Order: sequence, then structure tokens, then C-alpha cells
Amino acid sequence: MRGCLALLLALLAGPAFAQAVPPPLRGAWYAGDCADPAALLVLTARAAARLEAEAPSRLYRFATTTPLGAHVLGVGVGAEAPRLMFRAVPQGLETIEPDPKTRDDRLPGTAQPETWRRCAAPPPGLSLLHGEGVAFLAALEHLEAACGAGTPGACAAALIAQGDVSGDGRLSAAELARLMRGAAWLLAVQDGGAAETIAVSLGGGALAAILAARLLVESLDYDGDGRLSAAELLQDRAGGFAGAAGAEAGRALRLEGFAGGAELLRGLIEGLLAR
Repeated sequence: MRGCLALLLALLAGPAFAQAVPPPLRGAWYAGDCADPAALLVLTARAAARLEAEAPSRLYRFATTTPLGAHVLGVGVGAEAPRLMFRAVPQGLETIEPDPKTRDDRLPGTAQPETWRRCAAPPPGLSLLHGEGVAFLAALEHLEAACGAGTPGACAAALIAQGDVSGDGRLSAAELARLMRGAAWLLAVQDGGAAETIAVSLGGGALAAILAARLLVESLDYDGDGRLSAAELLQDRAGGFAGAAGAEAGRALRLEGFAGGAELLRGLIEGLLAR
């Protein structure tokens, strides 16, 4: 759960994404019968997640998407740079997952295409297992866009906007826990977990998400209303350190020998009171 919290609070600020998955192709696609699909494929603006019951999941977070003949070629981030080819076809969506050893100029190589269809609604079991995670994957792209823009306050505002289910402009412990469960799903899918592994990750992390969310609220809830505002998230983290000019009077206290922040603060207070 520590990794999930870090993912929420330390979003990568990378270069702007030049192209994206075409809007008509985004959303959920299904292989086989809608009542009991063999696999689920979710396309967002900059990612694809393939989810199956028994086989390992696959997550593509595209660094680039470029036209390649009749297809769009998405190349994922990471050392392996996984590739996914996709295009619209009369039946719905066609995808090809090229062999990693196939050169770009020989794509798709011997890889066979797969066909996906739209369904009116996913089976309840799929919604229960993947709903919050898929929502977080889409939200993460909004967060990355805002946090990478360099605009003061944009990152905190985007976090509020993406996590605020109730619409009150603040984040409660339950809303933060929802984001953390989504982050846990994302990490499990990224690690290639099958459905059972993802379910175990979410079940084991549910309590940890609640505890971590409550701790985060208690740590940053300066007005004591039980929710986090954008201003509270940005406290001391925005403004270019303009309020840190210091004071000319006084003399420096000794800081050596303290094991942590709590011990340092207690020592400073005791030292000041003893003067």
C-alpha cells in the first residue's frame, strides 16, 4: 500500500504526449460472449489493459502511438517497450500483439489478429473486480497531464477533481481509499496478475487503504472537517517558498543527535521552553 500512496502523491511529470488512442476506440472491449467474455480489453487515451480470468494480465502505458498502415501502433513505456497494434473493423476492434523479437519494419510478423466487440454492460463480476481500477487508470492520465503541466496548484486541483465522488470539492477518507484501491489494482495488473491475484491484492489492501487514507486525512486536515481540500494538499508545497524568508533575530539551536522528525520537533520545543 506504500507504493499505492507514493503513486498518488508522486506522479511522474513527463513530456507531453503527442498522439493518443482515437476516441472512438476508447473504452471496454470484450472477446467472446458478452454474458461470459473470455477476456476484457480496456483502451484509454494512453493505455491498454488486457484482463483475463486465468492468463496473466497485460498493461500497456503508451509512450507513443503512431499510424502503421491500417493500424495504430502503440509502444509502451519501460525497458521492454511492449507493442500493441489496433484498428477499427466491421466486427468492432482488431488487435495484434507482435512478438517482441519482430522488428518494427516487419510488423505484425507472424502474430495473429484478435477481434473484440462492444457489450451493453459488463458482467457484474467483472465490474466488481475491475471497476475501480479501470476508473483509476483513466484518472491517472488526467493527473499526469495536470501534474506535468507545471501550473501551480494544477496537480492538487486535478487530484481533487478525479477523486471527489461526492462533489463537495474535498477528499474524504473513503474517497482517498477508493483511489488507493484503484492504485493497488493498477500495480497488480502491471505485475501481470491474473484475476485471482488481482482479487487477492484488492482484498488484502482494502483495510490498508482505509487506514492509509485516514492517516493521510489526519496528517493534512488542518481545519479539522475530516476532508482534504486543494489548499490543504498544497500547504507549504506551493508559492515558490515565498513565505520562508526566516527571521534575523535569535540564534541557531543544535540539531545533532535527533533520530527523526518527531524527536527533533519535541527537542526543539523543549529547548525553547527551557530558555
